[in-house]
Amino acid sequence: MRRETLRRAVAASALAAIILTPLGVPAALAVVGPVETAEADFAVRLAIGTDEATNRACSGALVAPEWVLTAASCFADDPAAGHTIAAGAPPAATTATIGRGDLTTSEGQERGVVTLVPHESRDLVLARLAGPVTTVAPVAIGTSVPAAGEQLAVPGYGRTATEWSPLQRHTATLTAGTAVGGDLPLTGVGEAAVCAGDTGAPVLSGTGSGTELVAVATRSWQGGCFGADPAETRTDAVASRVDDVRSWVDATTTTAHIVDFNCDGVRDVAIADPDATVAGRARAGLVRVIYGGGAGTTEITQESPGVEGGPEAGDQFGFSLATYDKDLDGCTDLAVGTPGEDLTDTAGAAVADAGWVSVINGHRDGVAVHTGGTTYVQGRGDGLLGTAGREAGDQTGYAIAAGHTEDGTPFLVIGAPGEDLAGLADGGVVYYVQGDRPSTGFNQNTTNFGSDVEAGDRYGSVLAADSHLIAVGAPDEAVGSSAKSGLVHLVTHTIGSDGYPVYRSGLQQGLERIPDPAEAGDEFGRALDLVEYRPAGAAGPTDSILAVGVPGESQTNVSTGVDRPAAGRVAVFHVPASGSWTQISDIGQTDAAVPGDAEANDRMGAAVALTNTDPDAVGTAGTVHLAIGIPGETRNGVTRSGLIQVFSPLGTLAASAFELVPGTGGIPGTAVAEEQLGRSLAATSTHLYVGVPDGPSPYGVAHAVPWANVTGGSAGPVTTYQPGVGGLPAAGVAFGSAIR
Repeated sequence: MRRETLRRAVAASALAAIILTPLGVPAALAVVGPVETAEADFAVRLAIGTDEATNRACSGALVAPEWVLTAASCFADDPAAGHTIAAGAPPAATTATIGRGDLTTSEGQERGVVTLVPHESRDLVLARLAGPVTTVAPVAIGTSVPAAGEQLAVPGYGRTATEWSPLQRHTATLTAGTAVGGDLPLTGVGEAAVCAGDTGAPVLSGTGSGTELVAVATRSWQGGCFGADPAETRTDAVASRVDDVRSWVDATTTTAHIVDFNCDGVRDVAIADPDATVAGRARAGLVRVIYGGGAGTTEITQESPGVEGGPEAGDQFGFSLATYDKDLDGCTDLAVGTPGEDLTDTAGAAVADAGWVSVINGHRDGVAVHTGGTTYVQGRGDGLLGTAGREAGDQTGYAIAAGHTEDGTPFLVIGAPGEDLAGLADGGVVYYVQGDRPSTGFNQNTTNFGSDVEAGDRYGSVLAADSHLIAVGAPDEAVGSSAKSGLVHLVTHTIGSDGYPVYRSGLQQGLERIPDPAEAGDEFGRALDLVEYRPAGAAGPTDSILAVGVPGESQTNVSTGVDRPAAGRVAVFHVPASGSWTQISDIGQTDAAVPGDAEANDRMGAAVALTNTDPDAVGTAGTVHLAIGIPGETRNGVTRSGLIQVFSPLGTLAASAFELVPGTGGIPGTAVAEEQLGRSLAATSTHLYVGVPDGPSPYGVAHAVPWANVTGGSAGPVTTYQPGVGGLPAAGVAFGSAIR
């Protein structure tokens, strides 16, 4: 580690010496000053690039657990020519080291930089880290410009008066001049100076707990710095102010991760049609990607680069979708489940519907443009997946979930509900891949998992996950003598000493804290979603909100008093960081606060989608929203046209209720019989995605609805994705079946 740090620092300093002389030219900087103490552990060293000839080093400041503020010119192709850079993934691999005053130690934490958000006019950029920093407190952003004459501290890692590539952080004291627009002039006190090696060093006002970040160093004369012209004695420097762009910092650092396959900083979307005919093969399946910002579309099949296999009848490529940054390069990677994939076993015998999952790498050129994807399949690789046998009907990839743990480690969860266990058909198993660890997994017979495998459970047929938990649905599970009553398991991302993820808790109806009894056909857990949540008094989003769809639940019609089978309902739970979960909402159309009335086969809860529009803030009825699909709803005489209801599970149901159908919320058109609106839902922090694979288009359609449209905010435009429009081919069968 020490050798690599030295090499990067030397290369960066050599580059800086070439491009830096006049004050007016952006340059790599460092500071002449004493060795720094732990008071500035929020100072960051950035190692940019791996090429010996072009790599460089910069400094920055941790301003939020996942964000570093530094100079945009650090990432410019030619810093001497200006600081304009593109948003999105950094142009070269970048590693941030935080909380390590002495680079020869292993103190602090290292994180990759995955996304850049440059300021529109200043030499400033916010760099998003691959995971949050949990051991160092971020520095506060200043609220006012320093007064002329105020002494400021500038910690950095670059050259000193006597060292070309120091291994310890140093701090210089400089005096503020009178700010001119966004520039803050600085002058070194005594022999202190800002030198080549660390563009982006934080400029600090105050001391101790009152320290504030007021500017970021960008240019300097380098008087007295090692390697500088001995005739140069000026210690003046210029920094970019940050006190007056605090709103930009706050707005950026509270944004959620977006799906960005081509790394341009604009939201993309993937929409599956698993029943599409490909190369003449029915139900082979495909996924269509629509790039944000008008950057075009692409179609992914099993003939695409980076995707193993070829299209075969019944594969259903795209039956399930998930997104995450598997390789932490800043480009979103797409996981695609193909549960109908036919394979061969170790003896070469055909195995129908064994299934697999393809992870297709994102890239600046787009997704599925280059080779190098990963296929997760039984009997290949290390860990549990590698030792698993392939059997007909395993349906690996029937359900998948992906994301990043609390420390930013990528994970992928794979359900194989058709797996036979201990001679019990379709008992079901879940495989789990976290970072570079060997694959592992679990089933109901795993030690301490609190239930037993039974034939037909199909454990793992429904999955959801956030950074804290994995939720596993087994809606076909029999509870007592009640067939298909259903259960849900909550599992943590912690790998136990036995090599398996640690079980947290189980939920099923009839428990003391879930008053509704377990009944045959309830299908508790047929739909699941999880979202991170910050309760009052917590420092961050430590908890989770879980929504559980129970579409087979019988309900009593309020108007007639007659029992309506499969009317459905949704149960919502608060799962704290520790301790027991609690049910916070029970939503059904028998409740006077819920619009409509329970009807047979409405199947309320067949799909659910949760969002938290501001997860870093304390959760409220205005930030946590739940969309519930009721695809069997017959509305105004239009048979099974479907309905979506939106509520806040943290607020009053009646006050937050909204009914979304064509003609409301910005969705175009009118209700169509058998289109089953609400069958396919997905959520981001900004939009509710509604898939309508059964109509009104003959190929299916999908809509992106701003949450504001259905939660009482200022309505925004709805984006409709339809084959035959906007560059999408006019073909398909069930476009919109899955969306990410």
